[in-house]
Amino acid sequence: MKIVTFYLPQYYTFPENDKWWGKGFTEWTNVKKSKPLFKNHYQPTVPLNENYYCLDDINTMKWQAELAKKYGIYGFCFYHYWFGEGRQLMQKPVEAWLEHKEINFPFCLCWANHNWSRTWVGGDKDILMDMRYGDENEWEKHFHYLLQFFKDKRYIYINNKPVLVIYLPQKISCLQKMLLYFKKRAIESGLNGLTIISQNFIYSDKTRNTDELLDYRINYEPNRIRAEGILNNIKNELLWSVDLLKYRFKGIIKSYTKGKLFHVRTHNYDLAWKCMLKRKVIDKKEIAGAFVKCDVTPRRQDRAIIFRGASPNKFEHYMNLLIKKVESEFSTDWIFVSAWNEWGEGMYLEPDEKYKYGYLEAIKQALEENNEFPTWND
Repeated sequence: MKIVTFYLPQYYTFPENDKWWGKGFTEWTNVKKSKPLFKNHYQPTVPLNENYYCLDDINTMKWQAELAKKYGIYGFCFYHYWFGEGRQLMQKPVEAWLEHKEINFPFCLCWANHNWSRTWVGGDKDILMDMRYGDENEWEKHFHYLLQFFKDKRYIYINNKPVLVIYLPQKISCLQKMLLYFKKRAIESGLNGLTIISQNFIYSDKTRNTDELLDYRINYEPNRIRAEGILNNIKNELLWSVDLLKYRFKGIIKSYTKGKLFHVRTHNYDLAWKCMLKRKVIDKKEIAGAFVKCDVTPRRQDRAIIFRGASPNKFEHYMNLLIKKVESEFSTDWIFVSAWNEWGEGMYLEPDEKYKYGYLEAIKQALEENNEFPTWND
């Protein structure tokens, strides 16, 4: 079984973030300033031994690779921010990874093809850097950049072809022509083609044409389970304590605390996982997805999305069941997990002060119990 975790590179400073968010901004900035919204709410989350690492230091990435491998993670899927016309963001970590061949750990890229906007402070429409797909000249520049990664011996292949995950393929108006060009150039470059995988895509009659261009689609969680609307239809009562009043809510919480209106959407962690495990596999294109936990308070604060009730023991139990489901129902033995280090969204496997290595131990135990601990070609 090959578990690949999504990897966020926003843990070092660069000029654009200094300009948009203030000098010295990294993902840790939001994490550190986060505040609890209710009693026993684990915020701010704190990395074990207060390891607020910087990805400018290659030793950090070496540590991450060794840690992931020890607990059975097969590889990382780095988010790749290519906006066209020579504009990139956060490419430095994966370029350092490419340069340091001694990091013997598989990886692939996920093209995060969405506009960069002020979503963290409520400005969803305030676009800081927009996507521009261009024509063949632009596609050639992009492919040429990607090729250096595709040809690295550590790069993840499926069906003997390098993997390119795309966050929102349905948003690319020129998708068919662009992918045909990429695949043609891959063959001309000595590869067998490309394996194109969608990250955030749900098959339906309306999306059939896009789906035909894809080799696989990931059940990207918890986005998919939320998009299906199943959780919204279940009356899940919660007793929510705030500074001034106590109310009983269902799903969406609205109240006043310290004179400020806050609007937080909560979901039940166990219920989400049970729905995910009951979901029928549509076809051979599906790749299993999972999420460790989810609490977007650091990024959204009073507009957070929170899955309540997560714990390492529960995560181990559900991963155990998911591995069995993949073995019996899916056509591939891959699971893409959210995430390795998305601390700003509360989706991380890295050790923290509260749970230590608990979530990593959960992955290891689930794999070993099913005799699915991965092997690597060292």
